[in-house]
Amino acid sequence: MRAEPQPAEYTPDTKITEIAGFLADPVEAARFPRHELRFRNRRWDTAVGLADLSDEQWVRHFGAFEALPNNLPQPLALRYHGHQFRNYNPEIGDGRGFLFAQMRDGAGRLLDCGTKGSGTTPYSRTADGRLTLKGAVREILATEMLEALGVYTSKTFSVVETGEELWRDDEPSPTRSAVMVRLSHGHIRIGSFQRLMVMEEHTALKKLVDYCLDAFPGPPPPEDAPGRDEPAVILLHQVTERLADLAASYMVAGFVHGVLNTDNMNISGESFDYGPWRWLPAWQPSFTAAYFDQTGLYAFGRQPEAIRWNLHQFAIALRPLAESKPLIAALERFGPLYGEAMMRRFCWRLGVAQQGPERDAALVEAAEVTMREAKIGPDAFFYRHREGRAAEGRLAETLEGYKPLTGDHAYWSDGIEQSMLIDEVETLWSAIDERDDWQPLHDKVTAIRRMGNALGEAPKAQGHA
Repeated sequence: MRAEPQPAEYTPDTKITEIAGFLADPVEAARFPRHELRFRNRRWDTAVGLADLSDEQWVRHFGAFEALPNNLPQPLALRYHGHQFRNYNPEIGDGRGFLFAQMRDGAGRLLDCGTKGSGTTPYSRTADGRLTLKGAVREILATEMLEALGVYTSKTFSVVETGEELWRDDEPSPTRSAVMVRLSHGHIRIGSFQRLMVMEEHTALKKLVDYCLDAFPGPPPPEDAPGRDEPAVILLHQVTERLADLAASYMVAGFVHGVLNTDNMNISGESFDYGPWRWLPAWQPSFTAAYFDQTGLYAFGRQPEAIRWNLHQFAIALRPLAESKPLIAALERFGPLYGEAMMRRFCWRLGVAQQGPERDAALVEAAEVTMREAKIGPDAFFYRHREGRAAEGRLAETLEGYKPLTGDHAYWSDGIEQSMLIDEVETLWSAIDERDDWQPLHDKVTAIRRMGNALGEAPKAQGHA
């Protein structure tokens, strides 16, 4: 079974103020005509000591953004640059969100409350700083499904409908508005480091490295790693481990993020900031989520390479603090770490104990062939063949000798199978849009969490805090 988040007392810890002078700008939240609570994450409000807030208090903090006790007195819009579809853009930053609060969870981790749709900032450019309600609903579905499938992800913490009409090119307009809060293990991006490197703020760059090592602790580099005592090298090793695991988790989940730019890569290794995501309808490496990704740069099968490319940009940003050789040595670990994570996560989702690298690699290959030939996606494959059942031909031969992870067959005997294909997403949204019926969404979240509980805890990379 999946472990529930540990209950905690509310423990504010505004560690970001140590570096806010060069990382962020104080901003004000927008004033909205209406505040109607639409989603509150009862699984995670307990983990940060906020379960006792009434819904009215909740909306005051996460809709009107009244400061939480002893927390940040004013929201902070973070500054960063980034490669967007591999074109460097220095004109970005938090354009419709801000960091609202920081606190410790029951495991002692430092967590951020970050917003989306909370109004304009110095980095909004020509945008209105708002979020559509449909966008918020999509993020609920993405984060809940990813969490259930063992992907290290931000949590959709709160959604408040705000009563404005928004016009968008990619939605029937006018459309409803919302403000969302995500609970995330930090919001420090690769793009945060890129900005400091480009601006030659090397002292600030070193301080940011130190902050990340303290806020997101991880294991030391391997014993034979060159420069293993240098802070920048240590951080790159840790981030390499985390992002290799993240890449594998996307592939095993059959998830296509859609916009894997460097400003969407979190140093903590946590997936966040979801836009035009999709789940695979069938195993197709060329499947692309974003309609504007016309070259397929971030297609499903290219995601590991895209994440590795982003990691190279992180190493370049750290170059003022370390020599090339130890940084290159850290980057070279990505491929082997990704392969290990693929096999580890694949066997976990299939519900079988690993049998060693050679056999596990053959199992992954046989499964991919099976999915292509049967024209099914990972959701159907893993459910159909959980614990090795109903396998035929090459897949059955490859699975011979594999043992179930546990004696608990609840995942498939109870009929627990969930998917998140685009047709169902649109159906759930239509119920809200046309009839203001939120029950199908709530039922879907309940079903996804039940599946996650049956799957159990996913194996994580050592680099995760």
